[in-house]
Amino acid sequence: MTAGRVSAIGLLALSVALVGCGPGGSTKAPKANQLPLLPGAKIVAQDTQCDKGADAFCALQLVVVDTKFKSSEDFVNAEHDYIHSHGWDGVTADTGDERAAESPGHKLRATYGTAIGDLQGIELGWIHRSHTISKALSKTLFEHSAAMSVELDRGSSN
Repeated sequence: MTAGRVSAIGLLALSVALVGCGPGGSTKAPKANQLPLLPGAKIVAQDTQCDKGADAFCALQLVVVDTKFKSSEDFVNAEHDYIHSHGWDGVTADTGDERAAESPGHKLRATYGTAIGDLQGIELGWIHRSHTISKALSKTLFEHSAAMSVELDRGSSN
């Protein structure tokens, strides 16, 4: 082989390797079934939001309701206990109104809060949720549903 072909092949191999490590490989959003949800909880809206910045990532955003709870706060507290019973560790949330946990092995991070708490956080610019999620959270308030907002991201070990 000539030096030009060797260089071209080497450059191609390097490009393929970098593509595997780049944003395409690291920005895949988690799936809803990776999150332990209370039995009976129902996902009523979901959306994927991606940040294409230097630390590119994609997050799965959910709105979850459960009719057996009288309030969203009761629902979030029960989910908090449930997720911890599945081996997830508590971590610091984005706002004081939210809870957060990381999965065993730190592969996933869930941030969750009441519908009203996250709507306030959105309005004040503390957190970002898609229009689809904001609209679904608002709807749960008008329906007087026990609801929570969840953002599921890749954890610190990815």
